[in-house]
Amino acid sequence: MNVKELTTTLFDVNTENFDRIAFEIFEFQYHQVAIYRSYCDSLKRNPTNVLKLLDIPFLPVQFFKSHKIIAATKTTVKIFESSTTTSSTPARHFVADLKLYEQSFRKSFELFYGNIADYAILALLPSYMERGTSSLLMMANDFIKSSKYKESSFVLDDFENLRDKLMALKKKNAKVLLLGVTYALLDFAEQFSIEIPNTIIMETGGMKGKRTEITREEVHTILKKTFSVENIHSEYGMTELLSQAYSQGNGIFNTPPWMKIILRDIYDPLNPSYNNKTGALNVIDFANYNSCSFIATNDLGGMNDNGGFEILGRMDNAEMRGCNLMYV
Repeated sequence: MNVKELTTTLFDVNTENFDRIAFEIFEFQYHQVAIYRSYCDSLKRNPTNVLKLLDIPFLPVQFFKSHKIIAATKTTVKIFESSTTTSSTPARHFVADLKLYEQSFRKSFELFYGNIADYAILALLPSYMERGTSSLLMMANDFIKSSKYKESSFVLDDFENLRDKLMALKKKNAKVLLLGVTYALLDFAEQFSIEIPNTIIMETGGMKGKRTEITREEVHTILKKTFSVENIHSEYGMTELLSQAYSQGNGIFNTPPWMKIILRDIYDPLNPSYNNKTGALNVIDFANYNSCSFIATNDLGGMNDNGGFEILGRMDNAEMRGCNLMYV
């Protein structure tokens, strides 16, 4: 199957064809992505002996800090960089096709929330706006442009303006998405306590070194009480991925069909979790077609019987940064 044929089916995925597409992507990336091929070869795995999904090697996420990960036949059109809370090197994702990313975040949002145009979008992402290399910033900007509401916009630290917009939208009975980095949402909550039950409050995770780390449950309790909402929603994404998972409450995330979470044993990273309930997160992301779709993250998580997952923390010595930085 050639590249054009495969990319048109990346998002037309179901339980019956997922493994087949994954094997085709693995073969393409093995031959096209030099560092991934070297990593697979070091494990003595290649398209001739990878016979089931769990045989596919997952590239450690740290490689995005030290290597240019992109298919040899592709040209970089955009470089996304991760946020960092220290002086460490950010992860860099070399993107060859922004349309794949746009398709991924648009289709994923629509799957869980419906038409983005029907929402007023308020993006409280001050730390991301300080740099123009964030994939989350690109997604939020696209959502704002797609919205039918003139109030949709980015917000820095003008919390009075944010309060006024939220109250005006409440009077209109508008559907509202307040997408915010966690520390900024807490800063806003400390200044204004308002009842906005029509608003979806979605935290992207992360204190970014701005506040003391607290548990996700504590964050959600504060925000629910302050804004009189039933649930706090969450987005799980990272620079190294081009797809997002969403939680509509209680910290349980679900993935779109072209994204899959597989737990690995934290003591034996080349093998799946022994009980398939808790472990470190391996992520399959078909939208990463032009880089690497098989990523071993530093996140610790748990799976439930319905296929949802939760973030339980970070592995020891793993740098704490990014959209999923929050203790549980």
